Amino acid sequence: MSTDTQHQIALTLVPGVGSILIRQLISYCGSATDVLRSPLVRLLKVPGIGEVTARAILKSGALTEAERVVNRLEKMGATALFYTDKSYPTRLKTLYDAPALLYFQGAGNLNSLRTIGIVGTRQATEYGRRITNEIIEAVAPFGVNVISGLAYGIDIAAHRSSLANGLATVGVMASGLDIVYPNVHQKTAQEMLIQGGLLTESQPGTKPDAHLFPARNRIIAGLSDVVIIVEAAAKGGALITAEYANNYHREVFAVPGQLNQAFSAGCNKLIRENKAQIYTSPKDIIETLNWDQTPADESASRKKIAPPLPVDITEEESQVLALLRQSDDLHIDELSWKSQIPMGRLASLLLNLEFRGFVRSLPGKKYAVVYV
Repeated sequence: MSTDTQHQIALTLVPGVGSILIRQLISYCGSATDVLRSPLVRLLKVPGIGEVTARAILKSGALTEAERVVNRLEKMGATALFYTDKSYPTRLKTLYDAPALLYFQGAGNLNSLRTIGIVGTRQATEYGRRITNEIIEAVAPFGVNVISGLAYGIDIAAHRSSLANGLATVGVMASGLDIVYPNVHQKTAQEMLIQGGLLTESQPGTKPDAHLFPARNRIIAGLSDVVIIVEAAAKGGALITAEYANNYHREVFAVPGQLNQAFSAGCNKLIRENKAQIYTSPKDIIETLNWDQTPADESASRKKIAPPLPVDITEEESQVLALLRQSDDLHIDELSWKSQIPMGRLASLLLNLEFRGFVRSLPGKKYAVVYV
């Protein structure tokens, strides 16, 4: 691995320096290497960096620890993905709390065209496992990447069904890549390296402590175009994942269950509180995400002509339309990231363009240019 990678890892190991501060430091200094080589007086000029943090960056000894991490990653055949890398998941780049660094092991593509997250209780019933398999069999023809958390119950059922149906599947871990939890899923985890992989923000050797699981859940939500809660208790990790997914403007579905079943309570609650759409069949997911369009339709849409732009269009509106014309459609998160227009202003701008007949909203919070 390069020296830059070692410096990037080192920056994440400095006490008191999280992902938001790392982005701030990089934006002012240029790179992780530049940050670690900057004099104290320069670091103190970075907003949000006080003297304690600045001195910690310069004296933490993180580079030595980072060298050990690099050696372990190389022995494992794993990689470190910094948020500025091209291979870093694009779906995470727009999120305010995305990890600055991820560790990945496997042959899968973290930027696949279509992704779904499937999570649920560790105490999965036969009903839950059957619905999980039903969903994966139905979406298999679309070549989706299935994201889950490698836990007991619904998570492992989703991973195993994905492997059986020839789909890539990524397990997001609350531990280091070298500590598969629970250990009984070691064999499945090894199989996933061929068709997908393992992903974590924790360095090798990190044990799966309780506080790391909610953080893991945000990555599952962020990587997914849609999150499906199959079975869940009234409280628990699956509902935390759903909350993150809603905050990230992802589609959320919940599988309804019997009223007297403890592990249907969470799904029924999400539906009742309008925090998730009700799942009735795989068709719900496919149509909501617009996956049912045929390649022929997509090819034809590219040949249509967009109307000329009016003279009173703003610079930001022109920028958004230009981005939309380069693609068949774009998710609002990706559009915000590419245009660097804040989400609130972008939503208002898109609504105005839709009223004026220049864009149309699509299922799954996507937008496209209106053609004539």
